Amino acid sequence: MNMQNLAFGFLAATAVGGLAWVFIYPMLSGERQAAARRELVAKPEPAARRADNKTQKSRREQVEGSLKELEARAKENNKVTLSTRLTQAGLGWSTQQFWIISGVLGAVAFVAAFLGSGSLPGAIGLGFAAGFGLPRWLLAFLKKRREKAFLAALPDAVDVIVRGIKAGLPLFESIKVVAADAPEPLRSEFNAIIETQTIGMPLGEACTRLYERMPLPEANFFGIVIAIQQKSGGNLSEALGNLSKVLRDRKKMAEKIQAMSMEAKASAGIIGALPPIVMILVYLTTPDYISLLWTHPTGQLMLVGCVIWMSIGIMVMKKMINFDF
Repeated sequence: MNMQNLAFGFLAATAVGGLAWVFIYPMLSGERQAAARRELVAKPEPAARRADNKTQKSRREQVEGSLKELEARAKENNKVTLSTRLTQAGLGWSTQQFWIISGVLGAVAFVAAFLGSGSLPGAIGLGFAAGFGLPRWLLAFLKKRREKAFLAALPDAVDVIVRGIKAGLPLFESIKVVAADAPEPLRSEFNAIIETQTIGMPLGEACTRLYERMPLPEANFFGIVIAIQQKSGGNLSEALGNLSKVLRDRKKMAEKIQAMSMEAKASAGIIGALPPIVMILVYLTTPDYISLLWTHPTGQLMLVGCVIWMSIGIMVMKKMINFDF
C-alpha cells in the first residue's frame, strides 16, 4: 500500500513538474519574450520601408558611380597640354604664338648678353633661361593669380546660387545670375559653363569641366556636387550650402597656414637674398675684385653655375615651406 502511494505521489509530482516546465517556466525564464523578439526581428519589413531602403541604396550606387566616373576622368586628364595651361592662365594665345614669343625673348636675351659680355656660353645660358624659363614662369604666375582671384569669389557665388534655388529659381538661372554679376575670372568661367550647356551638354558635365580650366579642389567639389545632384537628385540648396561652408573653412585654414609659415618664408627670403646683396656691396666697394665674374670666361661659367645652384636652393626652400591640405 505504501509503495502504491509512493508511486502515485511520484507520478503526480512528475506530472505537475512537467506541466510547470511546459507552461510556467518559459514565462519565468524569458524564453517566450525572446521568441517574440526573434519573430519580430525576422518579420519582413513593411513595403514602404523596403521601398525607402531600395531608393537609398539606388541613390548611393548612383553617387558611387558618379564619383568613380569623375575619378577616372581626372586620371585621364593628368597630362596638361600647353594649350590647357594657356587657358588656365587666362591668356588667349595659341601654342604657336607662345613659341614665337618664347623664341623672340630667347633671341633678344642672347644678343644682349653676347654684345654686353662677348661670352658665348654666358649668352647661350641667358638666352635659354629667357626663352624657356621666363615664359613658363609667367604662365605659372598668371595661373596662380587667377586661381587666387577665383577662390576669393567662389564662396559668395555659391551663396548666391543657394539663395536663388531657395527663392525658386532653377539652377541654370542661378548660374546665369552669378555669371552676370561676379568678378573675373569667375564671370568668364561661369559664362563658359552656360555656353557649354547651351550647345547641348548636360549641366552636370559642364560644371565638372570647370576643373579642367581651373584645377583647384574647390572647383572640383563644385562640379562633383552639381553632377551628383543632376544624376541622383536630392536637396541641392542644402548640398551647396554645405559646400559653401567647406570652402570658407578651407580659406580660413589656408590663411592660418600662411600666418604660421611666415617666419619660415621670411628666413628663406633673407637666405636667398644674401648672395646678391653681398655681390652688390662688394661691387660698390671694390669693383675690380668682383668684375672678373663677368669679364673672364671662367668667372662667367662660375656665375652661371652659382645662379643655377641658387635657383635650385630657392625652389627647395619654397617646396619645404609650402603646405598642401
